[in-house]
Amino acid sequence: MKILTVDIGTGTQDIFLYDSNLDIENGFKLVLPSPTMIIHRRVKQMIQTQTPLLFTGHQMGGGPSAWAIEEAARAGIPVYMTPFAATTLNDELDKVEKLGIKIIGEDEVEALRSKIESLELKDFDFELISRTFKDYGVSLDDLSAIAVAVFDHGNSPAGISDRQFRFDYLDARIKEKNSLSAFAYLSNDIPKIMTRLQSVADSADGLPCPLVVMDTAPAAILGANLDPIVAKLPRKLIVNVGNFHTLAFRLGDGIEGVFEHHTGEIDLPKLEKYIRALADGSLKHQDIFNDMGHGALVYGNNPFEFGKDEFDIVVSGPRRSLFGRGGSRPAPTLLPYFATPFGDMMIAGCFGLLAATAEIISESKEIIQISLKGETGSGVAPWDMK
Repeated sequence: MKILTVDIGTGTQDIFLYDSNLDIENGFKLVLPSPTMIIHRRVKQMIQTQTPLLFTGHQMGGGPSAWAIEEAARAGIPVYMTPFAATTLNDELDKVEKLGIKIIGEDEVEALRSKIESLELKDFDFELISRTFKDYGVSLDDLSAIAVAVFDHGNSPAGISDRQFRFDYLDARIKEKNSLSAFAYLSNDIPKIMTRLQSVADSADGLPCPLVVMDTAPAAILGANLDPIVAKLPRKLIVNVGNFHTLAFRLGDGIEGVFEHHTGEIDLPKLEKYIRALADGSLKHQDIFNDMGHGALVYGNNPFEFGKDEFDIVVSGPRRSLFGRGGSRPAPTLLPYFATPFGDMMIAGCFGLLAATAEIISESKEIIQISLKGETGSGVAPWDMK
């Protein structure tokens, strides 16, 4: 069984090809620039040459791509976007037009495409990934499933904060199914409000195998939880410090609490303050929301106590050095354990996707769980693979 997992963040897209015949450590992996960073760099080049731009395709991750597109419009460069592509900047298209960007119909695309630079927006480019693997002699023609993670605020109604809307969604999912895998779906089951997840499915139309989509935040935490030391803990507090978002989950008998903030808005003392409040149950949604973060949810009144293990918190993510010592950085007051599931922190989200796929696609569950326990289906060495 082969499953392609792709965890798409703000800085990187992390790719892992699971093969049940191999130890997980022998699986092929790639850490590449994220799609939003690829668009950002290409648009910045076009700004230098004052090249008019046409954007087609789908809603994709904003951040760097959106900043560059808005910069082009501010520079007076003609920018055209189809309606679906324009939702990358804002779900309310009138606000996109106020930036100086012209929204055009799909029927107008071909006439413009021959005259100006055209870029297709999408988070998941299976053809590009497939070609990359093929260049190294690895075929993706025989996949049993594909699993992709992106961060989705959801399509909030006009006048409703997308940060609040996201946390209302998280709250509803946790109450319905108190599990990290509650945030993973087969492509046919994606809630209508989760428009970025749906855009991934739309851009991957025609795949020869089932597609699972998941939110990046729970995927990262689920992956960190596969570290052998972390997995043994009955209760734990896991913090994932991403390039754009920092989140913490308190886990025990299911999800006991979570908060989510923007990494650029916090330093170590502030983060530790919020972690301690999440642990003792005193953290309020508005504490994070009013600090320009996404929010917080706390369930139950069973505080998490530090000092029961050799470390206080589990830390993962590409910016986990926030908890590092030395230089001018303050030393952490909470002792961190840096999770490295299957020896690789950067693709923790991919391992989380794999674990979630086992829950979503029942026929894959037994085989995947064998691998996640550190066993293989046949013990074949990589050089013996056909």
